[in-house]
Formats: sequence, C-alpha cells, structure tokens
Amino acid sequence: MILDPLLDIFRGKAVTIPPLDGAFRPNTKLDDEPVFATLPEPDNLLAAGERLLASSGNAIYSIASAADPAVVERFQSPVTALALSPSGELAVGLESGKLLLASREVSLPADVRCVTALAYAADGTLWLSNGSDDHAPSQWAADLMKKGESGSLWRCGPGGIGFEKIAGGIAFPYGLHPIGGDVLVSESWRHQLVRFDGATGNRSTVLTHLPGYPARLSPAADGGAWLALFAPRNRLIEFVLQEKRYREDMIGQVPPAYWIAPALASNRSFLEPLQCGGIRTMGIHKPWSPSRSYGLVAKLDKDMQPLFSLHSRANGTRHGICSVAEKDGRLFVASKGGDCVLALDAIAGGF
Repeated sequence: MILDPLLDIFRGKAVTIPPLDGAFRPNTKLDDEPVFATLPEPDNLLAAGERLLASSGNAIYSIASAADPAVVERFQSPVTALALSPSGELAVGLESGKLLLASREVSLPADVRCVTALAYAADGTLWLSNGSDDHAPSQWAADLMKKGESGSLWRCGPGGIGFEKIAGGIAFPYGLHPIGGDVLVSESWRHQLVRFDGATGNRSTVLTHLPGYPARLSPAADGGAWLALFAPRNRLIEFVLQEKRYREDMIGQVPPAYWIAPALASNRSFLEPLQCGGIRTMGIHKPWSPSRSYGLVAKLDKDMQPLFSLHSRANGTRHGICSVAEKDGRLFVASKGGDCVLALDAIAGGF
C-alpha cells in the first residue's frame, strides 16, 4: 500500500525472512560427508585441468585425496578470487586490491580495490566484481552493517587489457557466472541473483528472496550452476539492519567478531550473541534455531532457478560455504567456517 511507509512509523515494520522450504528444505548432507581435505579457512575452489585448486589465506593449494594439500604459490596478501582462462592462465585477486594474470600484475582502475570474484567467458573476456568502494573483502561485515551498495562490475579483454565498468550501485557482488555475452552476479546484501547485459549493462533480477547471503557461483556439468550461500538470514540481524543508531554504536564499541551480524562460524565464544533461549535447551543446540552461521549450497537449473540444496544446519560444523566446484562427477565444497573441503559423489542425477 502507498501509505505503508508512513504507517510503519507508528505501528512498526514487520521483520520477515524467506523460509527454508521447497528447494531449500533443510537436510544434513554437508555434515554427513567425511572430510576430503583439511585446510584453514578454504575460500576459493577452482577445477584446473587435473588439479583442484583451493585458496587459504595468502596461498593457493593443490588438493588430492591421496595426499595433504600442497602449496602451489604464496602471495604477500590473502587470495580473494581465482579464475582460469580458456588458454589455461590463472587469474588471482588479492586482499590488497591487486590482480595477477599468469603471475604478472595487471594495472586496475583506481576504483577497483575490493576484488571479490573473477570469471572468464568462453571468448576470453575476464569479468571482475569489485565488492565495495569503501571496504576490503575481509571487511564484508562492516560493509553490510553500513548498508553498503558501492560495488561494481567490470570486464576486460584477453590479457587484462582495457578494463571497462559495466555497472555500479551493486550491494556487494560476490559471485560471477558468464552466460554468453552476459554475466550472472550474486548480489549479497540484496539476497538475489542479477543478470547484466554485457552490451548495455542493463540488469534484470533472475532469482530473489534468497534465505541467505549468496557468495560465489560456479558452472555445473548439465548447463546449470552451483550457488554457495555463506551465511543465513535471521530476524534479529534483519531488525538490527533497520536500526541505524544501534548499528553505529555497535560498530564503534563492539569488536567485529561479536557484532549481531552474519558469521562464517559461530558457537566458539561465550561473548557471541545468539547463544541461549531458543538456541540451546538443556545443553542441546537446536538444529532449527536461528543462527549467525550456516552451511548452504544450492543447485540451479539452466534458467538459474533452484532445484535442490545441501545443508549444514545451525548445530552443524560445515558452515561458511563461500565456493564450490564440480569436477569429474563430484562436487567439492569449501567450508571456510569448518576449515575443510568436502567431496560429494553424484547419485542418481543429484547429490
């Protein structure tokens, strides 16, 4: 109704979040799987020929089931994005805002300082998402609490030549999936997937009202895609996002680890919010309780609509899923909050 914004001042505004239902119906598939590899806070996964690459801190590792992760390369700054070109060259984004192509630093526009995702199109075009003009990738919680929407989408030709800004005003773009000449972007703070026209920069919403904060996208063998959601939405956080004065005081006085904000892992300190009452009963952590962290992966069809999902619930440990990669009929899942990489085998067309 047209009067709702005025009436909300007096009656209050309802805080609602999408339910975990339908394709997002909860299960324990991520917690049921054995650990494929142990790695501190694995972030980016990338299938590179015969190898599975994973970033952890300021290093890239090669992972095989028969051996411990082996260091491929180390950098002076944490790795924030990975992509492999059609010719086999590795693109690496760093926390410092630098971009390396085939180990060679590429000059970026002055506006690009927060590389959150990289993806190559079939023709060699490199897509880059700049998460925020104001914060580094590791400061994503601050960008959310300040209701940031300064992210942008860029592309360049082969070899990292001629970066062009395609769109701005994006609320923390965190994942990229090229589709022909267009690109699908996960817009984290607006909980949606948006398709951008590669020629005009026009945007159209493909999937909205997600139950979590979407992270990176990766191609699926059947022509669809995989979507990682790195944290859940809950009513308390949604309420805090409506209270500007509270958020300002919280940011100024409370350490970021204890903000009422999404997290990659939880239940590690007695100082954290959301621990008692509806969370634990007689020492048992309820799997359906509201949580600051969660593990969630969604399978999307060719129209980028969800088919099914894989979960680590509130009482699980495989939380903070920021990246997945499908390789040789297996799905590899990086749990940044659980310090491990999982491998799920395909079963009857699903996982």
